[in-house]
Amino acid sequence: MKTVLEFGDQHTIFMQGSPADSVYFLMRGKVKLGVATQEGKEAIVATLGPGEFFGEGCLAGQPLRMATALSVGDCRLTRVDKPEMARMLHSEPGLAEVFVTHLLSRIIRYEADLVDQLFNSSEKRLARILLLLSRFSRESKTETVVPGINQEHLAQMVGTTRSRINHFMNKFRKLGFIDYNTEAGLTVRRGLLSVLHDHG
Repeated sequence: MKTVLEFGDQHTIFMQGSPADSVYFLMRGKVKLGVATQEGKEAIVATLGPGEFFGEGCLAGQPLRMATALSVGDCRLTRVDKPEMARMLHSEPGLAEVFVTHLLSRIIRYEADLVDQLFNSSEKRLARILLLLSRFSRESKTETVVPGINQEHLAQMVGTTRSRINHFMNKFRKLGFIDYNTEAGLTVRRGLLSVLHDHG
């Protein structure tokens, strides 16, 4: 069964540990995926935008959700039950191609995340995450970071302390790489790309 759903800001789409019984396709808005340990530590593992699938682990036999999915701003999604998704992937080659492309791009992203964690400084990891969150492209000059992301979230994603994030954010702002605006949120400028290519 397919169901179209609409959510407002900060709505829980599914919880970590709940039954993994469906796949979601994001049509409009953004979704955060976060995980929490039994000790209460939390981390944001991905921020998704329109055209992305999530919850696909159920197709590989994952019985429970590995993360909590939370809407960021207004969202519109399609929820497809696991049996229906499996049937569609077998009977609709076009969908299967789009889905495989999505999975491959997700794997490439996770591999890049791992390399980032292993070899790059906290400053470079923060720059990369800001560019990813703003969905910066080669054609971009400025982009706005997904709303609702604060320095605590960034610290979780980078794997460092909030004070270190604050230090780097102030540095980026002084260099003109980012802008803070209470109405527009956090804006990323093209200059931030230079941090990734700095070998110093």
